[in-house]
Order: sequence, then C-alpha cells, then structure tokens
Amino acid sequence: MSGIQGTRTYPGAGDTSDLKYPLGTRLREALTEARFHQLFGGEEQEPELPAERRFPRLFGLWRLRTRACSGTGAWRLLQALLPPLHWLPHYRWRAWLLGDAVAGVTVGIVHVPQGMAFALLASVPPVFGLYTSFFPVLIYSLLGTGRHLSTGTFAILSLMTGSAVERLVPEPLVGNLSGTEKEQLDAQRVGVAAAVAFGSGALMLGMFVLQLGVLSTFLSEPVVKALTSGVALHVLVSQLPSLLGLSLPRQIGCFSLFKTLAAVLTALPRSSPAELTISALSLALLVPVKELNVRFRDRLPTPIPGEVVMVLLASVLCFTSSLDTRYHVQIVGLLPGGFPQPLLPNLAELPRILADSLPIALVTFAVSASLASIYADKYSYTIDSNQELLAHGASNLISSLFSCFPNSATLATTSLLVDAGGKTQLAGLFSCIVVLSVLLWLGPFFYYLPKAVLACINISSMRQMFFQMQELPQLWHISRVDFAVWMVTWVAVVTLNVDLGLAVGVVFSMMTVVCRTQSSSRSQGSAS
Repeated sequence: MSGIQGTRTYPGAGDTSDLKYPLGTRLREALTEARFHQLFGGEEQEPELPAERRFPRLFGLWRLRTRACSGTGAWRLLQALLPPLHWLPHYRWRAWLLGDAVAGVTVGIVHVPQGMAFALLASVPPVFGLYTSFFPVLIYSLLGTGRHLSTGTFAILSLMTGSAVERLVPEPLVGNLSGTEKEQLDAQRVGVAAAVAFGSGALMLGMFVLQLGVLSTFLSEPVVKALTSGVALHVLVSQLPSLLGLSLPRQIGCFSLFKTLAAVLTALPRSSPAELTISALSLALLVPVKELNVRFRDRLPTPIPGEVVMVLLASVLCFTSSLDTRYHVQIVGLLPGGFPQPLLPNLAELPRILADSLPIALVTFAVSASLASIYADKYSYTIDSNQELLAHGASNLISSLFSCFPNSATLATTSLLVDAGGKTQLAGLFSCIVVLSVLLWLGPFFYYLPKAVLACINISSMRQMFFQMQELPQLWHISRVDFAVWMVTWVAVVTLNVDLGLAVGVVFSMMTVVCRTQSSSRSQGSAS
C-alpha cells in the first residue's frame, strides 16, 4: 500500500474530487454559494458591460478627442471646424476668382440698402443694419459649409426681433423726444436686439455641442414656406405708415396685423403727399426691375441693381429739393463712421428674451440649412448640418458683441450671388469689402436718403415670398395633408403673430406625421 489505511492526501481547495470520498467530507471547506456555483454551475448571469459599452456616446467623444491629439487627427478636426482649410487649397483661381469677385461686389452693393431697410423692421437705427451685413458675412465665410449661401439681414428675423424690441422697450407716448432722449431710447433698443442675437446664437451653439442638426426636420417645407409667406404680409402692412409718411406706434402681439391696418385707415387723412409720391415712384422702379432680373436671368451678365439706383436717385432728389425741410420728409440722417466698440449684451435681459431667441434660432437654422441643401444638391457637394449650427451660432453670438441683430441666410441675396457667378464662400469677403467701404468712407452720402425708399425696398424684397402662394393648387393635388399644414401655419402666422404661428405650424405638422404613421401601421396590421 502506498500509505496508511484510513488516511489520504487532502485535496486542494480547487480539487473537485473531495466530494467523492466520504472519509474526506469532514475535512472539506464550507460549501458556500460561490463554491456551489463554481462546482455545479448555476443560473447564467449576464456579464456586466464594460463602461465603454454602457456609455457609448461619452467614450466616443473621448476617443475623438484622443485621436485629435495626434497631428493628423488635429488637422482633420481643424479642417472640420474651418472649412476653408479644406476647399481653399483646391481653389481654381483662374476659373473662379472673377466670378466670386463680381458676385461678392454685387451682393455687397445690395446689402447696403437692404441692411438699412431691415434695420427699420428690427426697430433700430439704419447703421446697425450695415453692421449686421458685415460681421455675420465674414464669420460665415470662415465657418460655413454652404458655398453659395449669402448671409446677412433677413426680413423675417428682423420683424421677429422688432416685435421683441417694441415689447421690451416701447416708444414713449410723448411724440416729440429730445436728442438725448432719442439716443437713450435707441441705445436701449439696440441692446435688446443684440441680446436676442446673443441668446439665439448661444442656443444654436448648444445645439451644435449636442449634435442636434437633425432638428431641422421638424420644420417641414410647407411650414417654412407658409411662415415666409405670412411674414411677407406682416412686412407689407408694417411698412404702410412709412410709405404714407405717418408716425404711428408699432403694433405687437396677437392680431397686430389687423391693428396696424385699422390704425393706418384711421390716420390716412394725415398722410404726407411728398412721401406718398416718393413711395409710388420707388415701387414703380423697383418692381419692374425685379421682374426683369427674373425673366432675363440667363441673358444678363449681372442682375440690375435696382435698389442702388433708387437709393442714389432719391438721395440726390431729396438733397437738391430740400424735401426734408420743406415737406418734412423723414430721412436716414448721419451714419456714424467706423465700428462700435465690442460690448457684451446685458445678460440680465436673457431671461426676458429667451422666448424670442428660441423661435429665431429655429427659423435661422431651418431656413439656412434648407437653402444650403438646395444649392448643394444642385452643384453636387455636401453640407454638414451640425457645422451649419456652429457657423450660424457663432455668427449671431460674436456679431452681437458689435451691436448686431439676428441674421441668417437669405433667399434673395443667395439667388443673386448664384446668378452673378459666385462659386465659393470667398464671395462673402468681397461683399464685406463693399460694406466696409460704406462704413468707413461712403456713409455721409446716405444722409438724405428718405426712409420711405427703405420701406419700398423692404416690400419689393418680399416678392418671391408672395409668389409662393402660387404653388398651393399644385400642392393640393400632390398632398392634401401638406396643403392643410401650409394653410394652418399661414392662417396662424397672419392671425396671431410670427412666434405663435410658427409654434402652431410645427405642432400641427408633427400631429399629421403621428396620424399618418398610426394609420399606416393599422393598415399593415389589418393586411397581415
């Protein structure tokens, strides 16, 4: 025998043979639950996921930052944030530079009168429209991915900003203000407009950080077109006092369009014959020029700058005839030269303007992203919706430091840039040069420009938005649901106001999507 009877070698803790020998049972370790599962197995437990799989988004961002630490990763990240670093090395200087220069100068010339005109919609002095036609264009040229997109002042955003300004800083009931009181009132209004731009820019930057570019899908095409058409009617009615030479307080809130119409009809006998004549002559020139530019787009080397011609003619006429002193025609006045000092908007105003900044941010991104996508598809390149959030967010936030009001891409100047031969974002730099020359040297030439001409420019710029209603019969045959979305949004915008109308349109559009989804799922269930 190899050993003494009744004795044996004690099995180790991990030896499974100890339960086969009765003599060794009193010498075993205690049979714990863990030991039981080790010997016989138990219910399979799901393995605990590693932290990286439990938080994929967090670790994905961490890996992106880690890769960006390398030289190649850092360069790719910098190219994504600054698109010119990607397309500028491949720029075809001989083929594209002339077209970008001509298109940029043409758009810059149009930016000058339109910027001053849209500043009146925002209830701020005209020179701040020139600031808004310079800084945002420069910033978007560095950050945007839309090669054919033209940014700057936009009638819809100006009108929405003006409603917020009039609500928070209403004009005193006393009509005749002293020079000091007028400057203080303008400074307060500019501060509110800049705060709205700061708030909307901050919201878009927050959406960029959260990668929420997909939110643009909530503003469908019928909602956007109905919104712009309804706002065009608001712009037309709001400019009637300036066309007629009437000094009327601006109506805000629900049913403001009908309140303005009632006030204009009541004050119609007090209208100024001189300003009414200027308005009629301006519209008689601007509207046919717009029509000629559209009909002969392919034959004209560059569109006819009807706004610039009208501005020059009206300024010369007012100066030579002394219309401002003899007939009390309202004029633009002195445009300060240079730029305002950078100033952080009053952050105490942000809680008050948050309800205005949110719809402005949504409209800015939806209109700009959809417009950029149209031309990107047409000319076979791609845009990054999240980078567009960064571009427009930074454009609004940084420009607000220079007393600018909210801005976005515009349909009129974008189509003008494309028709004039623009190829890349470099056209925006040439546009900035034109506006810069006006701010530094040519501002005094606009001293005698009648404000009625600016009102006519506002109305004529809405031409394309009015004509969108011609698409309604075709939309009725294509989709009754989209037709209903269009009509509900338009009626809400016209009847209530822009902000509430937009909210009603978005909610109704989402309800139609839910209803169509449920009906399709029911039909599939019944078929199965």
